[in-house]
Amino acid sequence: MSLDDPLIVSNTADAVNTSPQPAAAASALPPRFSCFVTGTDTEIGKTLISSAMLHALVQRGVRACGMKPVAAGAELRDGRWHNDDCDQLAAASNVHLPQSITTPFLLREAAAPHIAAALEGVTIAAVPILAAYVEMNAAADATVVEGVGGFRVPLNDDFDTADLAAELELPVVLVVGLRLGCISHALLTVEAIAARGLKLVGWVANETVADMAFADENVAALAQRIDAPLLGRVPRLATPGAQAAAAHLDFTLLPNWPAHTKL
Repeated sequence: MSLDDPLIVSNTADAVNTSPQPAAAASALPPRFSCFVTGTDTEIGKTLISSAMLHALVQRGVRACGMKPVAAGAELRDGRWHNDDCDQLAAASNVHLPQSITTPFLLREAAAPHIAAALEGVTIAAVPILAAYVEMNAAADATVVEGVGGFRVPLNDDFDTADLAAELELPVVLVVGLRLGCISHALLTVEAIAARGLKLVGWVANETVADMAFADENVAALAQRIDAPLLGRVPRLATPGAQAAAAHLDFTLLPNWPAHTKL
């Protein structure tokens, strides 16, 4: 029976099949949570915030998985190539999938992805990433996809991370590294996100340097200008980690953030 078929009526006039139609049953399900995490630059805390988000999802009893579609910089350990960012996402997740799904393009050289890929004779393309994302969605109830570098990092000659975010059609969370110049970097990134037709649903202020001058004033200026909720401000942590960062963040401000449930 298709979704458009009418309710089936038996030969008995009062024996009407009143069981929910597939479309109605689907609409009764809570919307799933997914997002794309980007940043104002590289090394500003995208992985820390993505891991904190996964930790918070797991604490709510949600089957969650992190994905870093492209990662540059890996070392061989115990016969397997490892990237620190990917390992942190995996550690914070409670759904564990093969590396070919969570990171379809794991590159060895710690360089811009298109350069690292060229060194290995690899072309980074959207199709393997989108296929892996579909597989991840089938296995998990919530997904956190972390970009690489800033919002517009080349992946090949005519495809960059902004294109990838647009292909995935996910709401975006922006991590702003608090340091000199962050206001301009953040506002330009906000404009670039909007230009791709994507929805910025929240942003995080992450303290990347110790004792930044006028840090409070910088955060206030950004909060005044960014039309999305500030999810929190993460201080310089003595021991950076997903749980420690999550304590400073309120992800319930994000659309479709799940309520507590049981695994």
